[in-house]
Amino acid sequence: FNHADLVLVIGQNPGTNHPRMLAELQTAAKRGCKILTFNPLIESGLKAFVHPQDVPAMLTNKKTSLSTHYYQGLVGGDLAALRGIIKYIFEQEDIKGNILDKEFIADHCSGFDEYKKTVLQEDWKQLIQQSGLTKDQLIEAAEVYINSERVICCWAMGLTQHRHGVANIQEVINLLLLRGNMGRPGAGACPVRGHSNVQGDRTVGITEFPKEEFLTQLEKIFNFKAPRQHGLSATHSIKAMAKGEAKIFFGMGGNFAAATPDTELTYQALQQCILTVHVSTHLNRSHVIHGKKALILPCLGRSELDIQETGPQAVTVEDSMSMVHASQGSNLPASTSLKSEPAIVAGIARALLPDGSLNWDELISDYDLIREQIALVLPAFEGYNEKIKVKGGFRLENSASLRQWKTSTGKARFMANELPIIQSDKIRLMTLRSHDQYNTTIYGNDDRYRGIKNERRVIFLNKEDMIQLGLTEQSRVKLTSFAQDDKERMVENFRPVEYDIPKGCAAAYFPETNPLVGIDEIAERSFTPMSKFILIEIQKH
Repeated sequence: FNHADLVLVIGQNPGTNHPRMLAELQTAAKRGCKILTFNPLIESGLKAFVHPQDVPAMLTNKKTSLSTHYYQGLVGGDLAALRGIIKYIFEQEDIKGNILDKEFIADHCSGFDEYKKTVLQEDWKQLIQQSGLTKDQLIEAAEVYINSERVICCWAMGLTQHRHGVANIQEVINLLLLRGNMGRPGAGACPVRGHSNVQGDRTVGITEFPKEEFLTQLEKIFNFKAPRQHGLSATHSIKAMAKGEAKIFFGMGGNFAAATPDTELTYQALQQCILTVHVSTHLNRSHVIHGKKALILPCLGRSELDIQETGPQAVTVEDSMSMVHASQGSNLPASTSLKSEPAIVAGIARALLPDGSLNWDELISDYDLIREQIALVLPAFEGYNEKIKVKGGFRLENSASLRQWKTSTGKARFMANELPIIQSDKIRLMTLRSHDQYNTTIYGNDDRYRGIKNERRVIFLNKEDMIQLGLTEQSRVKLTSFAQDDKERMVENFRPVEYDIPKGCAAAYFPETNPLVGIDEIAERSFTPMSKFILIEIQKH
């Protein structure tokens, strides 16, 4: 971020979801970096920002303007907007030349000719209609990109939670590849995650489809036959539990019942299980939506002291920038009876595998021993315990940042996806969180960023849509969604709120609107629930 000339923020609202990132954007803006924001809603945190640790600025309310350009496209229109920007870049390249990084494309990329042909065949009228932006806006954004030497693209679930979510991300990468904005300082792709171990879990192999080299090394180190059959995504797990095919649910943290789509089906699925187990720091909704038998295993929080046989222990976390560092609690535990998460897992393993080759008690006595085992399986963690002693931890190598492409062609690939077909007269609803909320944990009913006081069952609507539907901010409405399975899904008693959002689009908080997301309404290939694109009908109570 310190070297970027331009940052694209698309499908993301750091003001509510990633507040630490605002400080980086503020620093970049102050030194003249341009920030292009694509978001259907006007979000105050993306317009201007006051750093809470800057006392003079807080006292005087002296804000730093963040977004130099703000584009309010339609919900689901990001792919068309990116395609329009790229179409203009190709047109200008054919007229003026010297816009594309031809050397980078020749040396490092495949699929370019096919991709360019696909883009140039696109109809401007369709791109404008589907994106919800004017041609002038798309050209303006393209010109800023063309005139920027080093570009970072940031995104979050606003891009991924669509049926064409994978294509959205591939189009972001296409844009970056055109001018060689990969593998050099101040340029690259930046998927922003909210929780440090969303990234860390996948790094150490917690995924439903682990790679063959990982499984082979597991077998070699731990002397057992690793299964090769893929596991299940969250949505597939819900369906398997509902059918009785998966009988035990074991949750490490989280609030599965509230965080997942199709709430009614999720509740039924959990209640079908013969056993549900939750390892948790706090009580939540999932603990009361349970199987025939249920266990709650309270554990230490990351802020609490974790003292084992060899003394205080530290776990490690990985952030969005691939930095791995130690995390050691300092608060006295809420109870002397609490166990740590590793100790709980080891205890269960010891009971299930009494004759196994691993000494679970020894591993838990000193977490350095666990990290030594991780380093034996994952080459990137060689010297793990020594590396985390360095202030700030260490960065895991990212092959793309080294311009090494782990693809079938050995090169970065331009992906020529077709634009999605979006033909509906329904309103497009996107779910979001309030300012006073972290994931599904709701700390209060106020959303000061959006002017909401002491309520959450609100739906943000365009003024024209409210007039057309005969609604005022005193009305009460019910929302009905239209999934492909034709099953009626409905939530009631929502208050319309006039907001700066494009006509035909709406926004509302989750988990209150999760019941509207059909279990089969998922992104192609990634199986991510389509929580940012729900077709709904609004009816007055």
